[in-house]
Amino acid sequence: MKKKYFIIGEKMKFEELNIHKKLIDKTCEQGFEELTSIQEKCLPEIIKGKDVVGQAETGSGKTLAFCLPILDKIIPGAGLQTVVLTPTRELCIQVTDVFKDFGKILGIKTTSVYGGVGIEPQIKKIRTSEIVVGTPGRMLDHLRRKTLDFKNVRVLVLDETDKMLEMGFIDDVEKIIRHIPKKRQTLMFSATILGSIHRLMNKHLSNPIVIKTKSQVDKSKLHQTYYDIYQQNDKFSLLVHLLKNDTSGLAIVFCATRVESDAVARNLRHHGINASAIHGGMSQNKRTQSLDALKNQKTDVLVATDVAARGLDIKNVSHIYNYDVPKTAIEYIHRIGRTARAGENGAAITLLTGPDHENFRRVQSNDELNIEEAAMPDFKKVTFFRHNSKRKTKPFRRQHRHFPRR
Repeated sequence: MKKKYFIIGEKMKFEELNIHKKLIDKTCEQGFEELTSIQEKCLPEIIKGKDVVGQAETGSGKTLAFCLPILDKIIPGAGLQTVVLTPTRELCIQVTDVFKDFGKILGIKTTSVYGGVGIEPQIKKIRTSEIVVGTPGRMLDHLRRKTLDFKNVRVLVLDETDKMLEMGFIDDVEKIIRHIPKKRQTLMFSATILGSIHRLMNKHLSNPIVIKTKSQVDKSKLHQTYYDIYQQNDKFSLLVHLLKNDTSGLAIVFCATRVESDAVARNLRHHGINASAIHGGMSQNKRTQSLDALKNQKTDVLVATDVAARGLDIKNVSHIYNYDVPKTAIEYIHRIGRTARAGENGAAITLLTGPDHENFRRVQSNDELNIEEAAMPDFKKVTFFRHNSKRKTKPFRRQHRHFPRR
């Protein structure tokens, strides 16, 4: 397959793009002036109708990179014309919001389809929508019910493709693609372009232009540190101390499991910290409520599994805490990409105990990361309770075997 590679160069202005003036005016209204690196190279090629593969990390502005040229080509009232697949419900909602925000000025309607909520309202909205954004499982549900008609679809977007494959959606993605006309424009966005991504490219894209960009996290504004904690039981106590004394803005605390996320959030609230949890085991309404509470600054701390690490746009996050160390440098980069954005300063703090060292060595193998050891502060030892109960319970003495790493 013939591929054309670009190395990202200097930035251009939105007003230089050959798209509808109302879309350009909308970008100005929202404070966007210069294109990000991925937007600068993707937008012109997508406008030309080329198949594009964009390698972009968190915070790159990739959603707008495919949203604007797609909206520019949509014919209002002509039925479903674009399908966007996302790995998570949260990303599905976020991408939908971008399409809705920019599409309403052109009379273009977008519907999101994902599980955990009723399917009937989605069926009703699909009938009048030109764009559908969805997760693979719920998209297949609609196809089985014959409530989706792809015959007029001319653009397919696979967003966070590596995450979809990592989550085991490859068969679902293949089934969905088989329902979409072969004569189409296909766009893929992924943080990594490895073997499985290449196979998908070779099978479903026509002479794609591959565009690679570096992280949009400004390392000069992102301070990365780690604490080497001798006692496993002290990890939660140190987290409480840092959140109460060293955290000025919103914070996200990343945990390895759903159970641990719930327990950490509950115990933080017990110690006077306004925290909420988000993970895949929660109902969609609760997940949305947790995200909205942080975005609207009704809570100060979001305790999350990696479901919140990929693609989500949460503004004003000043601190990222790795309560559990991610398994790879890529996942670490996705996590810390939630802060130090739009010219703001940010901090990424990793809490390291004995069982975390193996993962941390893998993270540090990335030479581009500069994680410095921080001096251990004096902090008060606090209790951590295992169960959520109003009756008195024994403090939970954390041991690694209770929390297998995923």
